Amino acid sequence: MNYIPLTAGDLAIAALLVLANAGLSWWLELGIGRRLLISAVRAAVQLALVGVALTALFSVRSAPWTAAMAVAMILLAGREATARQDRQFAGWWTYGIGTASMTMAATIVTLIALTTAIQPQPWYDPRYAIPLLGMILGNCMNGVSLGLSTLTATVAHERPAIEARLALGATRREALRPSTTRALRAATTPIVNAMSALGLVSLPGMMTGQILAGADPVEAAKYQLLIMFLIAGGTGLGAVSAVILGVLRLTDARHRLRLDRLRAA
Repeated sequence: MNYIPLTAGDLAIAALLVLANAGLSWWLELGIGRRLLISAVRAAVQLALVGVALTALFSVRSAPWTAAMAVAMILLAGREATARQDRQFAGWWTYGIGTASMTMAATIVTLIALTTAIQPQPWYDPRYAIPLLGMILGNCMNGVSLGLSTLTATVAHERPAIEARLALGATRREALRPSTTRALRAATTPIVNAMSALGLVSLPGMMTGQILAGADPVEAAKYQLLIMFLIAGGTGLGAVSAVILGVLRLTDARHRLRLDRLRAA
């Protein structure tokens, strides 16, 4: 494949757009300019480090090192998902629920992709395993984060109605069903919207990158469709497991609502 290499100057020109947004934030007194600049710097540093790490990892092609990279990515994703929660569970539960759900969902979906559709040799080849895991994990993180955040906020807001249903004999599953439904809808809405606009409104990043790298557009479209299906499956699986675990944590075996297990707002 032929591709056009980028220079530091090319990236600097693109970075001017971020600076322009920060300037608009300052001018309009939005208060997000500093966060925008910090996130841009973080992205640049993180991607540079990841590029160096992946170059070394690709040259080794070792199963233990691939697994170590995957574990590091999952642990960091759990931290990011926890930081986005407005109402967190007390103790380690927010991190534990989010990380466990993402680990299960992302691992299953990535292994399915590696052993069926793509089938690299060896199957754990980091050139394929790590990018696939990263795309699935990133979207799964968003779904889990949105699901748990919506669940805890909704349950806290609708506490009187939930306790009334419990008092009338409803099980905890029945009493929290509206909150569960709302949480899962919030978790899956981004990926549903992304698939609905796929190709008509936007050309996703992976497909665009492959085309810019010289790949055939039809083959790029096939890979993008595969990735979107994997992302949808991983996001749904992770969100459902996280929300179910969240419901179990917010109640007990006697079908009582346990908001004392949330941190004070």
